[in-house]
Amino acid sequence: MAKPKILKITLLLIVLSLAGGVIWYTQLSNRHKAIVKTTFLHKTGLVDSDWKIEKANKEYKMLSPTFIVDNIYKSMEGPKATNTVMLSQDSTLLWITGFKVVAQDVDTEKRITNDFICHMNVDINDAKYYSHFGLENRIGKQYPRLTSLSHGMESFEFPKGFGIPMKGNDLLFVTTQTLNHNLKEVYKKVKHKVTINYQDKPSLFPLMSKTAFIMLPYDQYDPYKSPTDPGTDFCIPVETKNHSYEDGKGNKVSGHWVIPKGKNTYRSDINHQLEIKDSLRLHAAAIHVHPFATRIMLYNKTSKKLVFVSKITNHKNSIGLTNIENFSSTEGKWLYANQEYEIILDVNNTSSENQDMMGSMFLFFYDSEMDEILKNSVIQ
Repeated sequence: MAKPKILKITLLLIVLSLAGGVIWYTQLSNRHKAIVKTTFLHKTGLVDSDWKIEKANKEYKMLSPTFIVDNIYKSMEGPKATNTVMLSQDSTLLWITGFKVVAQDVDTEKRITNDFICHMNVDINDAKYYSHFGLENRIGKQYPRLTSLSHGMESFEFPKGFGIPMKGNDLLFVTTQTLNHNLKEVYKKVKHKVTINYQDKPSLFPLMSKTAFIMLPYDQYDPYKSPTDPGTDFCIPVETKNHSYEDGKGNKVSGHWVIPKGKNTYRSDINHQLEIKDSLRLHAAAIHVHPFATRIMLYNKTSKKLVFVSKITNHKNSIGLTNIENFSSTEGKWLYANQEYEIILDVNNTSSENQDMMGSMFLFFYDSEMDEILKNSVIQ
């Protein structure tokens, strides 16, 4: 075959591949487009893909790779990156006491609005973490998320005297993601600066994290059918692949659902998520909700009393969360195995279209079993 003919065929195949790639890309969801685009930009080196680490006294700071914000990115849609963290190089017992994330302009290196922060998740390797303390019976019992910061709650500290114990060379997995609800015509290069606060004091009270969140049933055979009562009955899931679960009775439930215009209240039992064996004392809670949430509560159905209320402040003239109240208490609040608990979420969708919603709590309880282990261990 002559070289000109081979060249023509090669060029044709390249053109067809590019055209196919463009067609495939345009059919992706906004979230998946962000994943593909960010991966391409980082792998090709067109934008900075490195995490920059800075260690100071009692602080572990990291600056994320560059994210290109060039579109509307609603919650959990924007460019993101993950980093693996070790607070120290040895097995010294450390105590995590707080977290913080801020957005930074790449060009000016100055702090910018938190409206570019979707969330910052901190996960653990639960198999290694619990094995180091002889608590193998806890492995695999919960999703290994330590906590999450998100838009409206970009910093969080445990009450004085409390912390999460871990060996310094244990692994933490930090994922941070961008957000943009309002700027349609935008091209912004953004980084996230993440700070993990820790101490080496051996006298803190240990906390364990449990995640609880609203899960609403949906019709698995016709999931996008509008429910009769959008506030209390079936929901419309945002999608059926992510944040979709089974309730143990063969029914599908979603932790990420669509809210219609106006005010509604959503509630979900969480005893199966808490798995309280006897009693637990709650000392802190970090909250994750989406814009248009106005209040979220942990409610004791048995006593008909609130455990705590978190008030949520939305932006006045744009979409976004100005502030989410956390819960922090040195004294603590008792929860019991023989009582029923639920999360209640109030929303007010003041926009002109349906919006997406989540209602999650990262609950931190005094860990008496861990405390006993640490007191009798040479790990300190």
